[in-house]
Amino acid sequence: MASASATKTAWAVSGYMLCSATLLIGNKYAVHKVAAPSFILWAQLFGTAVAVKAAHLLGLISHLDAIETTKVRAFMPVALIFCATIFTNIKSLEHANVETFMIFRFSTPLCVSVCDYLFLGRHLPSSRSWLSLLALLVGAVGYGTTDSAFVVKGYLFCGLWYFIFCCDQVYLKHVTSTVKMESNWGRVLYSNLLASIPLFFMMGSEVETIRNATPEALMVVMVTVVLGTAMSYYAWLARSLVSATLFTILGNVCKVVSIGINVSLWDKHASPFGIACLLFSLGAAYFYKQAPLREKPAELPTAIPSVTKAESQGSPRRDAHLAGAYP
Repeated sequence: MASASATKTAWAVSGYMLCSATLLIGNKYAVHKVAAPSFILWAQLFGTAVAVKAAHLLGLISHLDAIETTKVRAFMPVALIFCATIFTNIKSLEHANVETFMIFRFSTPLCVSVCDYLFLGRHLPSSRSWLSLLALLVGAVGYGTTDSAFVVKGYLFCGLWYFIFCCDQVYLKHVTSTVKMESNWGRVLYSNLLASIPLFFMMGSEVETIRNATPEALMVVMVTVVLGTAMSYYAWLARSLVSATLFTILGNVCKVVSIGINVSLWDKHASPFGIACLLFSLGAAYFYKQAPLREKPAELPTAIPSVTKAESQGSPRRDAHLAGAYP
């Protein structure tokens, strides 16, 4: 049983890390080809929902939660937080290079680990884990002194993303425990479909850009839709199997792949010393050990109603979590 659980966790984490690394670069390239971040995000969200529903109708997905009022009410706040996280992610990449954005990402486990203790019923990190998290911050400070593309607007967007991202990590983990679904694909469908609604009304200023987009550019967007679908599935799954802090750190580890690809594609990147600082941060992440749960988890104030077993009309799985997209 333990072996099967470990295998499932390894599969989920590997899929999440691969999708996370490639989707970040994909979003950066998509914004470069089509300067319409709202449209790109909407295409990823709505495209994922359509793909999941179509796969279910074709029999490729055996179980998929039907659209129900109680579940819509439960997932609407999740969708809004998720939407805000991914939107600020893309806006950050529009105004700053990948390394600039990464340094904010590397410091988030410090905040999330405290939230894990306050809201999700886990102990505070051990001394070794605290040193690991502090090392991540040291790498961030080292990088901040060498960024070759310091853009105040970019950093402001990154700061906004930081706050929303930390809320996202904690809130989604909480919702996974209180809203029961029949399958992981149900979470993917609800979160992406609901999050695509507000994005549809935010594309007004991008209509002309979308009309002038070339077939090649639209194909790039389609590729990000595919990556977004996979990212959504694996993120939900991985998040349900590990703590919020460890999930955040896993996302950081995979960013070294993004940085390597970014250095080969764009000319505005960090100095060798800056890259070394980022690698130091990622190396420090390997020394983190997930904090165990306390006997009685703390209560997180929320207006989200729990969906009972009777309402779900099935045997719920604690399968997964989104991400992302997303972003």
